[in-house]
Amino acid sequence: MTLPAIDGWRAYMESHDTKVLWALLDEDAVFESPVVHTPQRGREITFKYLVGALSVLGGEGFRYTREWANETGVVLEFETQIEGITINGVDLIECTPDGERIVHFKVMIRPLKAINLLHRLMGEQLAKA
Repeated sequence: MTLPAIDGWRAYMESHDTKVLWALLDEDAVFESPVVHTPQRGREITFKYLVGALSVLGGEGFRYTREWANETGVVLEFETQIEGITINGVDLIECTPDGERIVHFKVMIRPLKAINLLHRLMGEQLAKA
């Protein structure tokens, strides 16, 4: 089974086309970051975080390594390396019941030094926006 929003997410990850991402996000989308204590609610803030995350994490070495799916979402495990630190994490993506839009996006990262690095880099990225 494929979900159109997940296919769209993969297309965004390849193209970096922010119009694709904007169209994928539900108006009430929620983003949960590994470094921010409260969920970020709404399409605009979710969009801002996801664009920033792709800028920070989505370099040449980024790749999804495993996937688990059900009727309304996926868990995508990823790996990348930044500043000599190997980062391992998962994107938990929940879609609308029709599978057309993303309603919830949670990122979990390990190890701790990767979280600390991402905290710094995302802070720098979001300050630019």
